[in-house]
Amino acid sequence: MYIEQAFKVLHEWWRYFVGLIIVILAVIAGQIPFAVAVFMKSYETGESLQGLDNSKVMSLLEPNLNLLLMLLSFAVGLVALLFVAKFLHNQTVVQLTTARSKIDWKRFWFSFFLWGIISSGFIWFDYFMSPEDYILNFKLVPFLILLLIVVIFIPLQTSFEEYLFRGYLMQGIGVVAKNRWVPLLVTSLAFGLLHIANPEVDKLGYSIMIFYIGTGLFLGIMTLMDDGMELSLGFHAANNFFAALLVSADWTALQTHSVLKDISEPSQAILTEMILPVFVVFPILLFIMSKKYGWKNWKNKLFGSILDPEKETLKSIGNHDENTTNL
Repeated sequence: MYIEQAFKVLHEWWRYFVGLIIVILAVIAGQIPFAVAVFMKSYETGESLQGLDNSKVMSLLEPNLNLLLMLLSFAVGLVALLFVAKFLHNQTVVQLTTARSKIDWKRFWFSFFLWGIISSGFIWFDYFMSPEDYILNFKLVPFLILLLIVVIFIPLQTSFEEYLFRGYLMQGIGVVAKNRWVPLLVTSLAFGLLHIANPEVDKLGYSIMIFYIGTGLFLGIMTLMDDGMELSLGFHAANNFFAALLVSADWTALQTHSVLKDISEPSQAILTEMILPVFVVFPILLFIMSKKYGWKNWKNKLFGSILDPEKETLKSIGNHDENTTNL
């Protein structure tokens, strides 16, 4: 079982607390270049940062530079998280990733291409159905620079979020709570709250949090049922990879030199951005993956207790010795 991997390493609660503090400090340090660049640009243009919403702040810098500096903090966070796992918990990347003996990259690529095809299909379908909501934004040189940034840094960004929420915190909370539903719900809520400062929240309201929390729940279920993060890593990477390349808008966190630019009213995105994925598409994806990978015993894997294998072994030996003595 995936969460039980934590019992194989140093897993006292205080280690996770200290580790989380280290990771948060690393992310804050990684945000310094972005903050400095924004303040310098503000000073140069004479535009005050007071009163600017998040989407306006995101638009101060050239889009490729903005994306690079924004993603840098996640890369720093990922390095810090892997450092914490290794030196504070004596945990390998494999143990943090999966209950299998090695990382199953076939699972990663299956999830990546499955969601990449579906999400790209949604974008192009909407473009052909409502071309008036988009303008062609493609410029070769900026797009090629964007492609390089996306290929290198998007996987680092999405991997950081997955390793933090579906990995480090899922295992840490699981070994403390001794069950599966608490880490599933807590990490899903925390994942949603991580995105509360996104410009989308300003435009769509807090109802968009249903999408973020619902996505966290979907990825958490996927991780627990599959006993590993490979599928969630692939899904998350594909989601941000294709979104960054194909479509952007002035009111989203990813403002890029994408192929298309969405100029529709943000309120129109409620159905496609929130309701359809969470309540229709994600359940269908879970069904497809459950059939492909033979997921069974859903109740136990999502709500069952978590037992320390070492303690259970000692308990079993003790019971055996007691029974032998009674004989």
